[in-house]
Amino acid sequence: MAIAIKWVCDNEALAQQCAAWRALPFIALDTEFVRVDTFYPRVGLLQISDGHTAFLIDPLSISEWAPLAELLAAPAVVKVLHACSEDLEVLARLTGQLPTPLFDTQLAAAYLGLGFSMGYSRLVHDVLGIELPKGETRSDWLQRPLSELQVSYAAEDALHLAEVYQALRPRLSDERFAWVLEDGHELVAQWGREVDPRELYRDARLGWKLNPRQLAVLRELYAWREEQAHLRDVPRNRVIKEQTLWPLARFQPNNLTALAKVEEMHPRTIRQDGETLLELIRRGALTAEEDLPARLPDPLPMEASGLVKQLRAVGQAEAERLGIAPELVLRKKVIEALLRSGFPHGPYTLPDNLRGWRREHLGQALLDSLASAGEEHP
Repeated sequence: MAIAIKWVCDNEALAQQCAAWRALPFIALDTEFVRVDTFYPRVGLLQISDGHTAFLIDPLSISEWAPLAELLAAPAVVKVLHACSEDLEVLARLTGQLPTPLFDTQLAAAYLGLGFSMGYSRLVHDVLGIELPKGETRSDWLQRPLSELQVSYAAEDALHLAEVYQALRPRLSDERFAWVLEDGHELVAQWGREVDPRELYRDARLGWKLNPRQLAVLRELYAWREEQAHLRDVPRNRVIKEQTLWPLARFQPNNLTALAKVEEMHPRTIRQDGETLLELIRRGALTAEEDLPARLPDPLPMEASGLVKQLRAVGQAEAERLGIAPELVLRKKVIEALLRSGFPHGPYTLPDNLRGWRREHLGQALLDSLASAGEEHP
């Protein structure tokens, strides 16, 4: 069956379409972009479908994005995307606005017990019985003209995404539909939060092994790398590889020869940024005592593994009761934060990252499970 395709290639056409879309109950939205040697995605195409037509928006010929930003913010129009983290970045950078309310079909599939973290092709096949063509996901979306295969691929993606939504929505109770939108809201909130570059060191692998003065060096290195990736528009590891930051903070080389001996240190990095790295190391090492970061928490000890399993079982039981994917119910970060609040003897406090319906359904059961474990092993 031929797909109805309509191109949107100028500011006036985009404004007119956005005005029409704002009267709809939902739109399905997808993006195609190139991100090979850049920090920021370079958007090549946007696709929107109302379930009847695939609209292909050419970002290379449009300069005024305010109408699309207004559409993305319109509270009465549900925005349907699939596994949308990269799409959110594209839309935020292009329009300055994130889509809300957001319905992620990957999450919806998990809420219906169809599977967790389902790929789009498999979801379309399982829900619509359609085999999607392969092979265009990695093609050059910045070339013009786009090939017929690219156009067909992009149009099908958007149209079938709308059809998947139309098939899944009636299968979701109003409560679970609200849960999907709640998770969509959390995705948008997470993406929209400003990340302080000087806080990035907290997520460093093995950071807990470093003392406060070493962590001060690590803090300088992570912040500099992030800022340079933005400024140069290159991937972070093109500035300096992740695995080199920890040994730099741990051993603190003070000359270029010593710097060159650090594991995985690229000669290009030494040529381009060697002196800067040495200055960052010096600066971090000379941090005033009162400005040193606190030590990072140790990993949970092996003795906590029994409690981890016990809490997972609580989440598993709730997932079975609800008939949804267990990975959706209780995440590893929640379990770790909960245990860190009181291990080994309690009392435990529900973490901030256990929110919404999960907190309501699971909160007390998790605390009760930990309390009973404490009674068994005083």
